[in-house]
Amino acid sequence: MPDDFRKKALSEVKKLEIGGSHNPESLVIRNYLDLLLDLPWVTEEKKSIDIAEARRVLESNHNGLEKVKERMIQHLAVMKLKTEKQGSILLLTGPPGTGKTSLGRSISDALGRKYVRVSLGGIKDEAEIRGHRRTYIGALPGRIIQGMKKAGTKNPEFVLDEIDKLSFSYGRDPASALLEVLDPEQNNTFTDHYLEVPYDLSDVLFIATANSLSNIPPCHFLTEWR
Repeated sequence: MPDDFRKKALSEVKKLEIGGSHNPESLVIRNYLDLLLDLPWVTEEKKSIDIAEARRVLESNHNGLEKVKERMIQHLAVMKLKTEKQGSILLLTGPPGTGKTSLGRSISDALGRKYVRVSLGGIKDEAEIRGHRRTYIGALPGRIIQGMKKAGTKNPEFVLDEIDKLSFSYGRDPASALLEVLDPEQNNTFTDHYLEVPYDLSDVLFIATANSLSNIPPCHFLTEWR
């Protein structure tokens, strides 16, 4: 656990010791500490990307889509050449049932990464992405941190389904919260309100899917494949 999280955890442990088991906040503190203990903190050793195996997996799982599969192989080749972080963001667009999500699953199998999927359809509160502050009753971390806990590794493949179906309402803009998740310049210090301390998402491979581009705010860092 990084030093900033360790200090935060130890301060919460001290509160728990001082307050005792009858402290009304004890359950909240215990749940917070459980989350810190369950989250992955150390990036696993990078696995070499086998381009031939990735091509074989894509060909065996999907008929047609030759242009899309070739572009995905090209992207994996670039990831293989990179010597620093191996996180990335891809956007697959197309009508329902054309294989966007299953393509993401195939890439996960080819890379040997843990697979996590979150549906964003209908989300209209940024707290679903960034989490609730622990001062609220029933507060929970956002779906991104919950997905990282489920994956149990710092470099999973994270599929964000139906990114074009995020809802917007007055004073609530989940797309802005998602920007901090996807932007390579920001996601190494993603701050979930529940965690209260920045968490590094830069090793995650994000694959977003959408039926249409018309409802997605333009982002310079998304690689779009139709």
